Amino acid sequence: MQMKQNFITLFAGVQWLSFMFANTVVIPLSVGAAFHLSPSQIGGTMSRSFLLTGLACLIQILLGHGLPLMEGQSGFWWSIILNLAAMGSASGLSLATVGGSLAVGMIAGGILMSISGLMGLHKLLNRLFSPVVMAVLLILLAAQLIDMFLKGMLGLSQSSQIHMGIAGLSIGVALLVAVLTIKGKGLLSNFSILIGLVLGWVLYVALFGQSTTPVTLNWKDISETFVWGTPAFNAGIIIAAILTAFINTTNTVATLRASQPLFEVSVQDARYRRSFLWTGIFTALSGILSLVAYAPYTSSIGFLRTTRLLNKAPFIVGAVLFTLLGLVPGLAAFFATLPISIGDSVLFVAYLQLFGAALQNLDGMKFTFRTIFRIAAPTLTGLAIQSMPTQSFASLPGLVRAIAGNGMLVGILIAVILENTVRWHRLDGSQTPTSTT
Repeated sequence: MQMKQNFITLFAGVQWLSFMFANTVVIPLSVGAAFHLSPSQIGGTMSRSFLLTGLACLIQILLGHGLPLMEGQSGFWWSIILNLAAMGSASGLSLATVGGSLAVGMIAGGILMSISGLMGLHKLLNRLFSPVVMAVLLILLAAQLIDMFLKGMLGLSQSSQIHMGIAGLSIGVALLVAVLTIKGKGLLSNFSILIGLVLGWVLYVALFGQSTTPVTLNWKDISETFVWGTPAFNAGIIIAAILTAFINTTNTVATLRASQPLFEVSVQDARYRRSFLWTGIFTALSGILSLVAYAPYTSSIGFLRTTRLLNKAPFIVGAVLFTLLGLVPGLAAFFATLPISIGDSVLFVAYLQLFGAALQNLDGMKFTFRTIFRIAAPTLTGLAIQSMPTQSFASLPGLVRAIAGNGMLVGILIAVILENTVRWHRLDGSQTPTSTT
């Protein structure tokens, strides 16, 4: 009986491993391409990503909030980093200056986040970040990531024109993952992302050959620091990074809040404080190690609802396996050859769920011609800025450019201001003040 239980726990741990892998593997590839890193640098970044993500998950469940929720590289941070890299290049800044300033901003933001978390930052966030603000954040994040994924699927990350062969394969993989997710039962649905990754990768190599040449990694590659650039001090980028660190804390609040009914627990102040502390520490470490900074994954809730793996043991097994994966240079080098278009295809489907999460925040709300401004103004303004060429903001001062040129930051700031200065419930008698407790 005990052996059977151990087998089930191990198998469930492998499911967690596949979830962590699918959500992590594409990030170092796309960021490495944005900063023009060498194959060995991308492989080293991949290894560090696996290692630090596994450790972050273990520390959060053992010393942090104590719940089986993936602590991974934040999609919000990911989009901001890619945006700043593109904007910096368009403005004449070197990628080394952009990367070095991002590192300084991450370190400062992570330290401030840990201190603020210990002082009860989540209480302020609960007041400032209403469901409407969270909906705006999720819509803009989904739009920016889906735009990036679609370009990768069409082969535009490697060329200025659509590559018909890559586009056809990528769309086919995305459709397969979508069908398995929606129609599949049991393991087919649970492993839809992994199935799409493996099958798509095999077909890509068969049709187009390896997307990158495999490299031999050593511990020097894995332990390398400040790969994006040595510490630099561009004020606009540093301030934008610190703002990103604080806005990213909403992931912690949203995820822990959403986990309460699932685990039938009440997340008390102490859990929030410990969670903020460790997320801040891993954010600072990300700046040193040139990784996308961390946050609890709201998508973990959907994974848990699907698999019903609510026990801690499978999560710990999966996190340990993922940590070990990062400690084997050969495996990290192998996964660094994953075609970006295939990774983007499976994540295109996975991150459509962000739009659903945004709509859930608006559940039960009714909008009139007056109150529609609270959601339309920040969302559409943010989307409009996201659609503008990055060089459009090159004439602005550095600090203003880093903030005004980022549609997500602008949209969120507008939403926070509107939600906390306008008494929307008075403009429509059918509405009541939104509770943020």
